[in-house]
Amino acid sequence: MSAIVWFRQDLRLADNPALVAAAQRGEVLPVFILDPDMAIGGASRWWLHGSLEALGRDLARLGAPLVLRRGRPLDVLNALVDETGARAVFWNRCYEPEIIARDSQVKSALAARGIETRSFNGALLIEPWEMKTGAGEPYKVFTPFWRALSARAPFDAPAPAPTSLRGAHTVASDDLVAWQLRPSRPDWAAGLRASWQPGEASAQTRLVAFLECLAARYDDQRDFPAIEATSCLSPHLHWGEISPRRIWASSAAFAHAEPSASAGVGSFLRELGWREFCAHLLFHWPEIASRAWKPAFDAFPWRGDRQGFDAWARGRTGYPIVDAGMRELWRTGFMHNRVRMIVASFLVKDLMIDWREGAGWFEDTLVDADLASNRANWQWVAGSGADASPFFRIFNPVTQGEKFDAEGAYVRRHVPELAGLDRRFIHRPWEAPKAVLDEAGIVLGKTYPLPMVDHAAARTRALAAYEALKRCRDQRVAR
Repeated sequence: MSAIVWFRQDLRLADNPALVAAAQRGEVLPVFILDPDMAIGGASRWWLHGSLEALGRDLARLGAPLVLRRGRPLDVLNALVDETGARAVFWNRCYEPEIIARDSQVKSALAARGIETRSFNGALLIEPWEMKTGAGEPYKVFTPFWRALSARAPFDAPAPAPTSLRGAHTVASDDLVAWQLRPSRPDWAAGLRASWQPGEASAQTRLVAFLECLAARYDDQRDFPAIEATSCLSPHLHWGEISPRRIWASSAAFAHAEPSASAGVGSFLRELGWREFCAHLLFHWPEIASRAWKPAFDAFPWRGDRQGFDAWARGRTGYPIVDAGMRELWRTGFMHNRVRMIVASFLVKDLMIDWREGAGWFEDTLVDADLASNRANWQWVAGSGADASPFFRIFNPVTQGEKFDAEGAYVRRHVPELAGLDRRFIHRPWEAPKAVLDEAGIVLGKTYPLPMVDHAAARTRALAAYEALKRCRDQRVAR
């Protein structure tokens, strides 16, 4: 008897519990459904095309070709049940609020037809509802969450990929190219193609390369954007081309075999724990996707500044480390984590533009645009989230650049008009003498913009708004 495996953000063969369960049952019909109701950013659409190509090749090699259908999932699954006589539909769970609601509807409707439906955990180390404080409540602070999560290790061993599958009925499939997930007019994805190779095999290669070449230095070098020091596994994780269980098990085994790498591996796994924490927050407080987790911040006087937002998005703020990050994002669909914090702080605190505006831009341009991580991280920077950085911690883009890109290599890579500038001024070109600017071929205000705001004045403005918000909150509490 055949079972439909509904692939979603689990585009892999290894450690895929829904696929394992279906294969144990008998014939397998793998399907991916492009849901028109689900918003997917441009960079993520590009990635999805490549990931589906890779998964399709892998499944065909095992004897169960991937079926592509566009439509509302319940309609598509009902049609496939009618076409094939399948009596079961299996999938791995997603944890975004809209997807949870949709999946519940799908499960109820299929069950009413007598179709067996089963969902599995293929995306997290631990289900969000399984992580509770001693008082039986969800965690609101990362450090105790991390301690509790670490205490659960080792986690379930990742399952190997199947060596063969019994394919189910041959049914019609959409043409992936016809879905037009990749841009053509204009084709803006050259930088993405040069930077990434979607798919399960690439994810495995990246993990091995990170552990063998970078993990031992991760703790010391991960904050320096000019250095290749991070795993770059986040887009592979987002689309489920590799499981967190696989990453944890491989990393722990490597640290055991190479004790000198244990500190770096420990810091790396803590980042995996932060991803779990973000998913935990979104599951228990789904409103964090659209509203401040701390309700008082809903009254913050955000500024409507389209011109300022556009300058930030295009990497034309006049602050080199900010502009380098935003241009790296546009070119490659990615940004170094330290720089993400710097550019987010600049938008929210220097420009006082609503964090939701920045989160939306990231979701359109990042290849790793994970809703839980993205929204929780933006709220962390804004000071409105759970266990957030306090609002009064405002990153200085000059000193951050000088600390983490002292030679200016990252800025020179992504802001080529500053490439010839003396390192003393690479993060503050407006202070460079005219002779130095002339030698570098820079005309401020023409070849490179002057700072769009004075950071010191912008910091004072943001702190004043925050203090006013605190006073209003304190007055309401006192009543």
